Amino acid sequence: MKRVIVKGPGYCAVTENENLVEYIPEEQDEKCGAILLGKIERMMPALNCAFVDIGRKKSGFLPLDENSRSFTGERVRSGEAVILQIRKEETGEKGAFLSRDVTIPGKYIILMPMNRYIGVSSRIGDDAIRENLKQTGIKISDNRYGIVMRNAAAEAEPEQIRQEAEYLYTVWQQAAELASSRIHPGKILYSDDPVQRLLDDYAAEGIDGITEAEEDDQAIRRQLRQAFERRVRLPGGGNIVIDHCEAMTVIDVNTASASGSGTKGQTVLETNLEACEVLVRQVRLRNLNGIILIDFIDMDCETDRSMVLERLKKCFRSDRIKTVIHGWTSLGIMEMTRKRTRPSLYEQLTEICTGCGGSGYILKEQKKE
Repeated sequence: MKRVIVKGPGYCAVTENENLVEYIPEEQDEKCGAILLGKIERMMPALNCAFVDIGRKKSGFLPLDENSRSFTGERVRSGEAVILQIRKEETGEKGAFLSRDVTIPGKYIILMPMNRYIGVSSRIGDDAIRENLKQTGIKISDNRYGIVMRNAAAEAEPEQIRQEAEYLYTVWQQAAELASSRIHPGKILYSDDPVQRLLDDYAAEGIDGITEAEEDDQAIRRQLRQAFERRVRLPGGGNIVIDHCEAMTVIDVNTASASGSGTKGQTVLETNLEACEVLVRQVRLRNLNGIILIDFIDMDCETDRSMVLERLKKCFRSDRIKTVIHGWTSLGIMEMTRKRTRPSLYEQLTEICTGCGGSGYILKEQKKE
């Protein structure tokens, strides 16, 4: 696979074998991962959360308890200034989801200055390598901070990992010092630009190059337009239909005009397998997140269902965003979740239609008698 980062005017993108799989508009003011100084506005003990002034129109949402047991921060108080990180960008009526358990990503590790956890990426399957990396992390951190070893750490020398950890810890110290001198809530730090983040996230899988796009790259624009179409054709004649709901995304796979190369069962299997590659590409390009349900064409053979599940998992291995495939439901629907790291492409590049109010339908003209 040839993976290339494309840097264009106002965006950066990722292509794999010339297929567009990521498109990131450059919006410097609002980024998931930004480190902020916030001020606790309202404590909500009944909901175990607080609303925080982060220098925006909408207050951020901060759980009072962090997920990690090894988080070292003390409980916040009303009116207190705290260093926070955006975990999920604001969407609709909801403000940004915040955390005090700051993470600073690098090429080999993710540094957690307010934590003492030492972990290893689940993508590293070899037990011996995992244990070796964990021991390396314990020595490097010396109980000063937490570390998660990324996939690329498996191929790195311990000294490379140590140097990166010390650099990221220095970045954190500079951010904390800046926060102590600030009065008003707002952004303190965003650790890198989109291109650097992509280089770090794809370090293990590899990047074959970085190119500068032309002012109006037609190949990029054509594939980007497809990301806003409800129906996407499959090469073999079938199609997938992508519908967005408030709480989830539903993807329907159809044979349409697919003829296949054999029996009906073989045609269904071929279409479903083909759909895996296309829908994964669309999920990544549209940055769909949260609950995703995939209604594949019904298959009677358990072997065929297993093949589709394995193909889907294989296709998602190229995704840098954490994805969990939960498997088939009792109704034969594929159930999965994908972590929200930034707004979807719809949220970033579209607005609600004033004619239909976002439903996608408008009332028919009534005939006059």
